[in-house]
Amino acid sequence: MAVVKAVASAILLGASLAGGSAVALAAAAQQDPNVPSQREAIELATGWRFHFGDVPASVTGSNFDDSDWEAVSVPHTWNRVGEYALERGPASNNAQGVGWYRLTLDAPAAARGIRQYLDFAAVGKIAEVWVNGQRVGGHKGAFSRFRLDVTDQWRPGQRNLVVVRADNSKPTADNAAGQVIPLAGDFFVHGGLYRPVTLLQLPEASIDPLDYGGPGVYARTAEVTDARAVVDVRTRLRNQGDARDLELTTQITDAKGKVVARTVRPVQLAPGTAEVSDRLIVERPHRWDGRADPYLYKVTATLRGKGKVLDRVTQPLGLRTFRFDADQGFFLNGRHVKLHGVSRHQDWLGSGWALTPEQHERDMELIEELGANTVRQAHYQHADIWSDLADEAGMVVWAELPYVTAPSLSGGKGSESLWANAEQQLRELIRQNYNHPSIMMWAVGNEVDSAKGFGIKGDPPKPLALLQHLNEIAKREDPDRPTTFADCCEGLGMMQTAGEKLAGTADLIGYNRYYGWYYPKPLEARAQLGEMLDKMHGEHPELPISVSEYGAGGAISQHTDDVTGGFINFVGRPHPEEYEAWVHEQSWPAIKERDFVFASWVWNMFDFASDLRDEGDAVDLNDKGLVTADRKVKKDAFWYYKVAWSDTPAIHLAGKRYVDRSYPAMTVKAYANSPKASLTMNGRAVGETICVDFVCEWRNVPLVPGPNKAQVTTVGGEAVLDDAATWNGPDPEKGVRIDAGNLATRNLDGQRFGSDTFVTGGAPMVLNLVGFGGRSLRPRRDVAATRPELFEYWRQGEAFSYAVPAPDGDWTVTLYLFEPNEEATAGQALTVTANGKPVIRGLNVSKAAGGSLKELVRTFPVTVSGGVLKLDFASVGGNASLAAVEISR
Repeated sequence: MAVVKAVASAILLGASLAGGSAVALAAAAQQDPNVPSQREAIELATGWRFHFGDVPASVTGSNFDDSDWEAVSVPHTWNRVGEYALERGPASNNAQGVGWYRLTLDAPAAARGIRQYLDFAAVGKIAEVWVNGQRVGGHKGAFSRFRLDVTDQWRPGQRNLVVVRADNSKPTADNAAGQVIPLAGDFFVHGGLYRPVTLLQLPEASIDPLDYGGPGVYARTAEVTDARAVVDVRTRLRNQGDARDLELTTQITDAKGKVVARTVRPVQLAPGTAEVSDRLIVERPHRWDGRADPYLYKVTATLRGKGKVLDRVTQPLGLRTFRFDADQGFFLNGRHVKLHGVSRHQDWLGSGWALTPEQHERDMELIEELGANTVRQAHYQHADIWSDLADEAGMVVWAELPYVTAPSLSGGKGSESLWANAEQQLRELIRQNYNHPSIMMWAVGNEVDSAKGFGIKGDPPKPLALLQHLNEIAKREDPDRPTTFADCCEGLGMMQTAGEKLAGTADLIGYNRYYGWYYPKPLEARAQLGEMLDKMHGEHPELPISVSEYGAGGAISQHTDDVTGGFINFVGRPHPEEYEAWVHEQSWPAIKERDFVFASWVWNMFDFASDLRDEGDAVDLNDKGLVTADRKVKKDAFWYYKVAWSDTPAIHLAGKRYVDRSYPAMTVKAYANSPKASLTMNGRAVGETICVDFVCEWRNVPLVPGPNKAQVTTVGGEAVLDDAATWNGPDPEKGVRIDAGNLATRNLDGQRFGSDTFVTGGAPMVLNLVGFGGRSLRPRRDVAATRPELFEYWRQGEAFSYAVPAPDGDWTVTLYLFEPNEEATAGQALTVTANGKPVIRGLNVSKAAGGSLKELVRTFPVTVSGGVLKLDFASVGGNASLAAVEISR
């Protein structure tokens, strides 16, 4: 049985409403100190029983025995998705289906005429609710607040039973989940009562609690100048009793609690709902000015009857102006601000979506530390506390509707029921978040024409009609804020779509673009991103443009010696941490130098749950985060942005986690916002280098066997800063091993193979390439070999060469060759030279190996003079295919 606790609970959400009339201002006065500043709520956090799976129909009745169910507290989810492992472990739980919750509680007493409302901050994904055996309602949508009037079923002062059915079943074309957005996407929809549940006890006449889950109080800043701010406040009222004469007080208080504007008006309230409008003037307003000065007022509506407070709701208020310009970008309070930030999903490793306030706060602390000034709330409505934190931190927020991937799983424009659900969730998003000054755009969709990329069968759905409809709804709900959406596919031609033209549907647009990751010629990422942005700006000259997603996967346990050397296996393994950082080093300068790009959001701030993913060093995680999913490790890419976006001097040595190095020389990289930096290794000066776009590099720095202590120091900046790292160098006398084609190092049988390095020409290749969700893009192939792992990647080409550093003397070279093509060319002939001397002549690899996909090992002696072994590969009648090189004594 639950213990109920009364707590002060601000309902921090809102809506844009028409109508109402202005009234004269009353003199400012202090709020009554003896009356609570916010309506009271009763927290229903403990005493819940939970069961996942089938139950008998009697589950909703008081006689049902739930003693063997799991005892849980709310917030709660049954899902635990994602781990840093190569296979899904026993602690994981990605079950989708129906979970049941039962709560028995002794309810507080209530005076006559008091109405009872159950308030659910969010239930994943479809909810049905029973009170004392009677169904009282439900909700479709995993992310928004909903309230149910349970007065007729509730027993004040007695024992009550609440039963909730939560359903996060995987959507199909013919189930209920298939009519509720989102239908698909690269994130996992957790099930359960994953946000708080409370009980509201309100009088028959109150501020409306049933306005799409909103607070019923909505403040619009109509005008802001240095002299004054004009604030229009609309208050929705609900009367479920007789007509009555009431009084409504609306007031604005500053950050110190002083009343700066106030109106008092009589209200004749008939049964039903009504709306009252007031205009308040704030003299010499203090503006909400983003990260520079996120100053907050509060607006409070108080409803009284016969001198007694009936209800009171307080909302945040930020006084600011903003605009978006297609050529010049974003302006806040008349000042140009380049918006640079991150997208954020709401899950934590081990907690799923059931986050504590402390976890939300930690997320914001990390984003502030990074130097971001904007956050994209992907891909759905985030928790109340998160928007509060954004207000307080001065973040500019992109708030998003979960219209993701497609409007239908069976083609077409989507059903009437799905359209109705999408409209409902959009109204909830806007009304529940209207009063947050940090939110400056409503996103009505994300990658809505990407259905084929997620394996949805049949003809591509047609997303435009629903996108247009939602845009119209958003403009009616809130004419002041612009609309936007995130585009996946315009101009790319990489994914089959319905061919509808989406750009221009909303006021703004964001482009999700992954140059350096998903697209051809990844090493041209900077030029490709810049060319795309210029092209889109040229084709849509009146449309403000942003980069709503960009990035790459990064695994903190996987490393590369050369980011340019290996195959980029974007939906697989490995995902070296250094390559993720390199993609961001290429992307941010292309964005920064274009003023017309009003904002950019890194994808993603944190690694997050997606059971489509089996890649990097994780399973069920999208590893594009700047920080790991447990918030314990800041990846190198995090430090790059902390330097690039910092207002103060900063420096950081990259690659610290790649301690045991594969080769006796390395590229040392540091991030600094000083003009130059200097490097010492083991106390000896390596030299100064110019830091270009915050990146300082020293190439071919020799390592001694064992520990190498590096120290980097800023030069020419405002302050002298330093950072240090220790790397273990290999013994060069023990040889060199290269995993050709592989972007990362690997250990096999106690031997370390470095990533593909020291190479010119040819192309890295992968044996088995998969798509999202592990879908094979072609039949699986396996190489018959002693160590088949070496053949997962290879380098091929008609000609390529290696210049491998090695001590002078006699060595043995071992080449691991194979023919990857099942129909090998009979006339193929490979020639290899070592330091200009032929060591292999006219070799038909397939014939010598006994067929394709079979290992062929060739060994030969060489003598190194001058510290470099040069290996040249040339082939006629077909490509040379090299899987690995070993150079040993």
